[in-house]
Amino acid sequence: MNDLLARRRGLAKTCSHPVLLWAGSRVSRNFAANTYPFRASSHFLYFTGLNLAEAVIYLEAGNLILFWDELPESAALWHGDSPTRAQLADQLQAQASYPHSELFRFTANAATIPLVNLGDRLDQATCLNHPVEFPLSGRDLELAEAIIQLRLIHDSLALTEISQAIELTIRAHQAGMKATPTAKTEAKVRAWMEQVVAVNQFNLAYISIVTTQGQVLHQEFSPHPLRPGDLLLVDLGAETPAGWAADITRTWPVSGKFSGTQRAIYEVVLAAQTQAIAAIKPGVEFWDIHGIALRVMTEGLLALGILQGDLSDLLAGDVATVFFPHGIGHLLGLDVHDMEDLGDLAGYAPGRTRSPKPGWQYLRLHRPLQENMVVTVEPGFYQIPQLLEKARLDPGLGQWINWAVLGQFADVKGMRIEDDVLVTATGFQVLSQALPRDLPDLEAFVSEQ
Repeated sequence: MNDLLARRRGLAKTCSHPVLLWAGSRVSRNFAANTYPFRASSHFLYFTGLNLAEAVIYLEAGNLILFWDELPESAALWHGDSPTRAQLADQLQAQASYPHSELFRFTANAATIPLVNLGDRLDQATCLNHPVEFPLSGRDLELAEAIIQLRLIHDSLALTEISQAIELTIRAHQAGMKATPTAKTEAKVRAWMEQVVAVNQFNLAYISIVTTQGQVLHQEFSPHPLRPGDLLLVDLGAETPAGWAADITRTWPVSGKFSGTQRAIYEVVLAAQTQAIAAIKPGVEFWDIHGIALRVMTEGLLALGILQGDLSDLLAGDVATVFFPHGIGHLLGLDVHDMEDLGDLAGYAPGRTRSPKPGWQYLRLHRPLQENMVVTVEPGFYQIPQLLEKARLDPGLGQWINWAVLGQFADVKGMRIEDDVLVTATGFQVLSQALPRDLPDLEAFVSEQ
């Protein structure tokens, strides 16, 4: 609780307005009583640690007031006992607590952050008597900027939570690796992994990607059989009950052994990740971290003969983005893409905007790194049919690709390696280091029964 109180006091130092933050409401599926599992707004969670639907908090001068309507007695029939408002207020060390009907007394000059759900935003607007939308302006923008400065730099409570999420995520990935040699389908491996998360009463931080179709960057389904020679790309992260996320990707061979072409590409991707991580320290621009990974990818693909021509020309034309089309990583915290509900306000330093250049346009973080930031570093190689076809039809781009050599790498549809990295006072710490990543260790772990 001391960390939560410190966060509230920290907000009061940089935000001059009183603040109202909504947790949000349950979202229904098909009919009102059939709801999805509830997950409170991350901004609400940051100051309360409480996953409480329909709650609102008022923050001013470091103090908190809770607004929440106690559940009717009839709710116990379906949901069991529920806490009282007084009990929740005591848990939060709130200065006072009221039912929702008293909110109108606290709305004057209050700043807020719009919720993602449209119905919730309408409730916010009704209560505040003005639209609550993006782009933010005035006191709402001031609040967002104050929260960003707090959440960019993780405190001890946040780092403990993130470490717990990473530890369980590693165990889930290990379970998937062990299940692969005997599993018949992607879904079987996914089930083994997700049950590790469920048994420990954590949640998934995002929809798991467990696929042999790694060229589909966000493949949400796992319907395919596993065949010898396939690569299995697994991007799965756990989320603690308090909402803090992990985000780890590994790519391993279904057979337990990479083919020669798979091994060659894996070594390029791993070198890009290793050198990008090695450059992380306070003051370094994340833009430059992406540039390091892109350069190493370009050099590696040139050495393999997939790219051809002069290195400087390949780099100037961002040719490797045909195979590595996304940014090197993103912030990690309460959200797996932390604070991206605020658009680029958090990821991009003031005055910076997205580049129109291929690949670079998807970079989610464009700030100098600071101590106690946590970021992902996740280079990849993908043979995405749409991008390859576009390159073939573009004489200016297609000339740099040796299509005959590329054809020899048909068994590498998609490959990504992703780790969660803490920026330390003097450099970095790979928080997910315990999960096998180097080729011999990865092959051995998958093959051993």
